[in-house]
Amino acid sequence: MPEASSPEIVLASQSPRRRELAEREGWRVRVVRPPETAESGAAPRAADESLEAWVARLALAKAEAVVSQLQPSGNTIVVACDTIGVVDTEPLGKPANRADAAGMLTRLSGRLHRVLTGSCLWPLRCGPQLAVTESVLEMEPLTPAFLQRYLDSGLWQGKAGACGFQDGVIPLTLQAGSGSNVIGLPLETIRHQLASLPSLPQPQPAGSSFAWFPAATFPQPSAWQH
Repeated sequence: MPEASSPEIVLASQSPRRRELAEREGWRVRVVRPPETAESGAAPRAADESLEAWVARLALAKAEAVVSQLQPSGNTIVVACDTIGVVDTEPLGKPANRADAAGMLTRLSGRLHRVLTGSCLWPLRCGPQLAVTESVLEMEPLTPAFLQRYLDSGLWQGKAGACGFQDGVIPLTLQAGSGSNVIGLPLETIRHQLASLPSLPQPQPAGSSFAWFPAATFPQPSAWQH
C-alpha cells in the first residue's frame, strides 16, 4: 500500500491499462479524465514540428486541462501521456473506423515500427516536465483471415496503430525499448522524472523542451515479448 505521505499521482487518462500500470507501481493514484477537447482542440502538427515535439505537446495539453481543474497542492503530481505509432516517418494515431484500422495493420504487417509516448509530469508546486520515450516493435506478417478476425473483435478501437501490444493477440515482439511505453505509460521514464524533481519550486516555461529517451535507453525487452 502506498504511504499517505507519498505524492498523489493524478493520472490524466481514461485508459484502464495506464491506471493498472500506475497502481502496480504502488503510487497513490487518482484518475481525472481530461476533456476530449484537450487533444482534439490542440493545434494541428506544424510542418516543421518533429513527431517528438508534437507528441510531447499533446501530453502537455492533456495535463494542462487537468491541472486547471485542481486545487493547488504541494503533494500532487499530474501525469499525462500521448502515444503514437510511427511507420515510414508517418504517425499512426487511433483509427477512425474499421477501414482505417485495416489500412494501418496492413502497413505494419511484417515490419518494424516505432512507438513514441510523450509524457508530462506536472507537480503542482513546479512547472511541467516533458519527456518523449521510444520503443521499437516488430509485427509478424498477418494473413487476410487473421486480419478479418482481429477487425471483427473490435480490439483495434481506441489504440494507436490499431493494435494493443498488451492484449497479446497481434503477433508483436518488442525489439528495443520499454514495454510499458508501448502500453502508453513509460514507467522507466516517469520513475526517472520523479527522482529528478527539484526540492524547491522551479517554474519552467510550458513546453519549452523535453527529455529524449530513445529505444536503446532500455535494452531489456525480453520480459515483454509475447
